[in-house]
Amino acid sequence: MALSFRQSEIVEIARADGRVVVEDLAQRFDVTLQTIRRDLTELADSGLLDRVHGGAVPRIGVSNLGYEERRNMHEAAKAAIAKACAAAIPDNCSIIINLGTTTEAVARELLHHSNITVITNNMNVANILVANPSCEIMVAGGAFRRSDGGLVGELTTQFFEQFKVDYAIIGASALDADGDLLDYDLAEVRVSKAIIRQARSTYLVCDHSKLARAAPARLASLSEVSTVFTDRPFPADLMQRCANWGTVVHCS
Repeated sequence: MALSFRQSEIVEIARADGRVVVEDLAQRFDVTLQTIRRDLTELADSGLLDRVHGGAVPRIGVSNLGYEERRNMHEAAKAAIAKACAAAIPDNCSIIINLGTTTEAVARELLHHSNITVITNNMNVANILVANPSCEIMVAGGAFRRSDGGLVGELTTQFFEQFKVDYAIIGASALDADGDLLDYDLAEVRVSKAIIRQARSTYLVCDHSKLARAAPARLASLSEVSTVFTDRPFPADLMQRCANWGTVVHCS
């Protein structure tokens, strides 16, 4: 199921608040109660929410949105973020790209870069960059995750530790108000930590919805990131933290 913008926002609100109420959503999106009830029914049918009296709650046991749902969320924002990030990457450099639908969007924007080496644990990124004959592609080993084409685990971490690259392009499942990057999978977090250590500059690509989400595992701090490419400015407190850390926030 391809989610509409409104449905994507509803899922994010439910995940952040633990519940959504039909009347509140109708007022927020300026639509009828019937429209919201239909949205909630479709989201329940797709396995993202459970209907309860007067609204819906996140589906019990769902840790992260499915790959297809994530890929279809905030597509325009991801495309703009990816374009800005790729524009900051020069030719003749080495790059690590990790898991995520936004990092995959960056890979598509690198199709015309020349003489680049891309090291990745994301099979989707590798398959995208096959179309660039001027890109050398190196794929990590590890446990293959069928849900999103990712490779994770200790072997993947050890693989990345063999390199020192110019840039790391990373995503995150959530971003806390204090500037912590968060994720759901500890195995993936360990890999991403290694990627940050092995890069001279780290670029985070994430849209505004990540600030409305929560995840249990801490990946890093924005203080460890060189530049954030996003679609909206962060809240003032977080923007000030980034300024203090020297982390550049680029809004597309």
